[in-house]
Amino acid sequence: MPQPNSQLRLIAGVAETEASSPAEPASPNDAQALDAYSTVVTEVVDEVGPSVVRIDVKRNGRSAGSGSGVIISPDGLALTNSHVVQGARSVLLTTLEGRELQARVLGDDPDTDLALLRVDEDVALPAARLGDSSRLRRGQIAIAIGNPLGFDATVTAGVVSALGRTLQSRSGRMIEDVVQTDAALNPGNSGGPLVSSSGEVIGINTAIIMGAQGICFAVASNTAHFVAGEIARHGRVRRAFIGVAAATVPIPRRIALRLDLEQASGARLIDIDQSGPAAEAGLLTGDLVVAIDGKPITSIGELMRRLDADLIARTVSVDFLRRSEKLRLWIAPRERAVQPLQRAS
Repeated sequence: MPQPNSQLRLIAGVAETEASSPAEPASPNDAQALDAYSTVVTEVVDEVGPSVVRIDVKRNGRSAGSGSGVIISPDGLALTNSHVVQGARSVLLTTLEGRELQARVLGDDPDTDLALLRVDEDVALPAARLGDSSRLRRGQIAIAIGNPLGFDATVTAGVVSALGRTLQSRSGRMIEDVVQTDAALNPGNSGGPLVSSSGEVIGINTAIIMGAQGICFAVASNTAHFVAGEIARHGRVRRAFIGVAAATVPIPRRIALRLDLEQASGARLIDIDQSGPAAEAGLLTGDLVVAIDGKPITSIGELMRRLDADLIARTVSVDFLRRSEKLRLWIAPRERAVQPLQRAS
């Protein structure tokens, strides 16, 4: 019978033999998994890339700037930034294949930095799909396609860094529900699409913070969908005005339970125009709006979307919390005047 020490040596010998055995080679499936990210990005680019166009603006026969855009309808509707078209009535689109197309500016909305274009000639173009930006989650893949610094068809990739950001537009109004990403953007990316891993446009790239690294922004696709529809119908975005500034805040759970509220947040009024409809109706700074016209308001973004053309010249209810009590007032929104922008010379 072996001695205890010999047993230890034997066990140690077995352990050393097992530890020194070569590792099994990676299987083909492991290699495919390691390359999954690249596969997703390349497939999305193959799908969406042909719908991305370069936009050139000319004035008095000279170049007045360029940017990117994305075709959203096969008959030639395209989205870009308002600051890309710079008040021009027509622009030149160049497709991935190098085809040049004249397009009219159907309308632009400086408040959201979006513009809708229509190709003049009868065409059938590859179109991208607008996704539902309300379903976005931080950390998911975000792919930007555009023409940064004049380098056509450039692709960068990253993740959705944050949601629900606000960004000041050229008109001074805050753009709500902005998507923050770390996908690299540069001048010329403006107006191009930010795309999800499923190949849907989740935002229209709009801005970078000079001097910052990895902080870039896109107007959410739900906002783009709304703006495109308004411009297609009316040539502009008609909005109701009640004269408030607000912020999204949570509703304390004990208050929500006591008042039988299903929503977890609302829009708190932080400033009120004393000559506007809200002040006339009796709303006060600090009131927490939870519904307008019977429809729940869970965020500042939703409040802005609810103030659409349907509410203009109507009298509608506003449900709000004041000192933990739920109250209702009636308000008559007006059409908000659009301040004209200086056109580029």
